[in-house]
Amino acid sequence: MDFITLNNGLKMPQLGFGVWQVEDDKATDAVAKALETGYTSIDTAMIYKNEKGVGKALKETSVPREDLFITTKVWNSDQGYDATLRAFDESLERLGLDYVDLYLIHWPTPQFDTYIETYKAMEQLYKDGRVKAIGVCNFEIEHLERLLAECEIPPVLNQVECHPYLAQNELKEFCAKHDIFVEAWSPLDQGGEVLQDETIQKIAEAKGKSPAQVVLRWHLQNGTIVIPKSVTPSRIEENFDVFDFELTESEVNEIDGLNKDRRKGAHPNEMNVR
Repeated sequence: MDFITLNNGLKMPQLGFGVWQVEDDKATDAVAKALETGYTSIDTAMIYKNEKGVGKALKETSVPREDLFITTKVWNSDQGYDATLRAFDESLERLGLDYVDLYLIHWPTPQFDTYIETYKAMEQLYKDGRVKAIGVCNFEIEHLERLLAECEIPPVLNQVECHPYLAQNELKEFCAKHDIFVEAWSPLDQGGEVLQDETIQKIAEAKGKSPAQVVLRWHLQNGTIVIPKSVTPSRIEENFDVFDFELTESEVNEIDGLNKDRRKGAHPNEMNVR
């Protein structure tokens, strides 16, 4: 496993396991398999409705709590100072934990304009030692600029949709300048066209690896944190098996050149669902 050091000194595995769209009763087995495979970073969220299932796997694992890195998120309808504190308590209870390693704002929902007070509640949780780090998801540059100007503690990372067809180059450049890591959700384009791309397939064949492994390796070599999701045991193992090869500089450049700025998910400025 490769680790990165966040801007507050906390170490985080660069490859984690995501459970978006995994039903609660299936999350326990999926997370148990991930932990058995070697993942120690697990990414969930209140809105995924599987924190209990994740918590059950965490309770049953032999991996010590201090070796785990657990992330969850505050949902749009729970934004605001007091609501965020309540939502955090509820997430903690479902997970069966005393603290989480990383707490994130799920979306900025600019129409409602509550992400600043939400983040200030998270700053308090951080000061109280109930979270080891705080950050955001799906923030555009304009949202990050406001956060940095009005809040005290800079976010450690920004989790956004990112894959070879949506490279997020401008956002990555801004985040790097402010010592904020980029974490990719849907790093494999949700198993879509990216994995069928001729360039990806050609490199995969040359490396004796799968297209998914090549894409994950591209993320890692670009310094991006990744959280691929799967409930299939063989895929969970395959996605973890990315530390025994490297892409050449020209191969990385080839994949960089595939960017189309094409999203699968919503644009953050338009995602105002509560």
